[in-house]
Amino acid sequence: MSAKPEADHVAPAPRKSKKMLIIVALAVLVLGLGGGGGWFYLSKKNAALDDEEQAHAAPPPKGPPTYLPIDNMVVNLADPGGEKVAQVGVTLELSDAKAPDKVKAYMPAIRSSVLMLISQRTAEELLLREGKERLAADILTEAAKHFISEAADGKKTGKSKPAADRKHGADDNPVRGVLFSSFIVQ
Repeated sequence: MSAKPEADHVAPAPRKSKKMLIIVALAVLVLGLGGGGGWFYLSKKNAALDDEEQAHAAPPPKGPPTYLPIDNMVVNLADPGGEKVAQVGVTLELSDAKAPDKVKAYMPAIRSSVLMLISQRTAEELLLREGKERLAADILTEAAKHFISEAADGKKTGKSKPAADRKHGADDNPVRGVLFSSFIVQ
């Protein structure tokens, strides 16, 4: 048996393969390009949707807005125990001076919708600014339901109207905003 020094038994370190380095670099490049392309596509798509929404948005009202106050309402809130109440004064912002006559015809239904919306909220929710803003948006949506004709929705014909026609039906809505003139939660 021959005795060899231990240095001879150590295998040389494997050389790093340039192929593996190139494959990893290409994979990172492909993933980066794919992610960048996806981001670019989605940002262009969102920009196109924003442009379309602005094109179909209602034109700004001409002249000063008209306001129509609704009588103050006292409503039991949805808190456990039913001991919390809210006293809320709502004023509707209308599109023009002729709108109050149109809205007054639907006032009992609008007032009932407002009462139902408030009674579904809790005191904690209504004490936050976000809760009040959400309530105002819901009231606006409920008030608008009374002014969108069936033809604009496509219900009469059973056929779906193009988005531009449905938007035109929404232009018949004289209610442009909801303001709170008083808001007390007890």
